[in-house]
Amino acid sequence: MDIIELFGEPTTGSADWRSIIRDQQCPYLQARCIKVRKSQPDISIGTCCVAHGRAATPIMICPYRFLERRQVFLDCVHLLALHEPGNELHVVPEISLPGGNVDYFLASVHRGNVVDLVGIELQTMDTTRTVWPARQRFLEAAGAMEAGDERATYRTDSTQRTHRTYGMNWKHTAKTTLIQLHHKIRTLETIGKHLVLVIQDRLLMYLQRTFDFSEVGPARLGDSLHFHAYELLRSGVAHTIELVTRCSTDADGLATCLGLKAEPRVELHEIAEQIERKMSDATRLTV
Repeated sequence: MDIIELFGEPTTGSADWRSIIRDQQCPYLQARCIKVRKSQPDISIGTCCVAHGRAATPIMICPYRFLERRQVFLDCVHLLALHEPGNELHVVPEISLPGGNVDYFLASVHRGNVVDLVGIELQTMDTTRTVWPARQRFLEAAGAMEAGDERATYRTDSTQRTHRTYGMNWKHTAKTTLIQLHHKIRTLETIGKHLVLVIQDRLLMYLQRTFDFSEVGPARLGDSLHFHAYELLRSGVAHTIELVTRCSTDADGLATCLGLKAEPRVELHEIAEQIERKMSDATRLTV
């Protein structure tokens, strides 16, 4: 089985795949899946997790898969040093910094004003080529294809074994992720705030093997950059995420990995103003 989760549903379960494919809903976004085909933007791809290699644990390829139960945000509350009981918690997406957009900010808010904040980046694996043929093969096997639907394209070698059409782009994902972090962490470190990278444990292990992580140690509140690694654990026929590793460093420690330098600067009030403009009942974090 190539596709492990499609539109949030385990492919080993007994789901109504015709309805799921027709509705195209992401349970983590609580909206239509935004991963669409470039050639057919009205069709959502919907792939959350795939099998790859000999490892038993599937690999997440959609960052929104981390939004399960909103746990990744709750796991960052301790980094809000100025948060107090009675303050509201808001999760606000897409806030811009000089080094690029940050996926989410978790903010402690009192009477409509941001008291403290922590940036949160979600990173899953990029694939080489497309998972579309694997998706279509699964739907064919599940009897969920309808007349006119695009069938899977099979490529076979001399032994007639079907080739997967996708792979994991470990090197590109890892390097790009660290470079983007470096562009942003200097800004947040300057104003005394934290940035958290949320990744799967398999990606963290690749980073540790491939880059110089000598300046990355067990998580410390004083460090500006935190790595939160989640394992994808089987729960019945489905999977669930669980935080298994926390480690941290600062901008200089990240520079040790990459040998890059950047000096972006931004004032705290500029980020707070962006968050306050986007706050609403919909962004309020509730359990």
